[in-house]
Amino acid sequence: MSEILELSDATYSEVIEHSDGVVFIDFYSDTCPPCQTLLSYLPSMAEHYRDENVVIAKVNSSYNPKLSKKFMVRSVPLTVVIGKDKMVKRAEIGLLSKASYFSMIDKEINQSKGFFSRFFG
Repeated sequence: MSEILELSDATYSEVIEHSDGVVFIDFYSDTCPPCQTLLSYLPSMAEHYRDENVVIAKVNSSYNPKLSKKFMVRSVPLTVVIGKDKMVKRAEIGLLSKASYFSMIDKEINQSKGFFSRFFG
């Protein structure tokens, strides 16, 4: 199984600086049911992109106030896609379908394949 990074106020800058690919970040809270659903998606997302230059990461917004402030987290789950140029390309509040998250990442890595391609490709 591919790795899901746990980012924190202390580790965020180093991870982003050393990444030359796409970074998908899930801001969550332990007490948020939709957040727990999204957290359950992350292992399959990490596995799907294991051969791509994509980092799948999560941030507990309750324990990382600097990152929460930086990304203006007002509601969770909040997902952010950071491009190869280190700029935020997309941010979504609330729980989306798993296919929507795959689509967000695929768009940024310029792939035409989506979630279902791994079943039929």
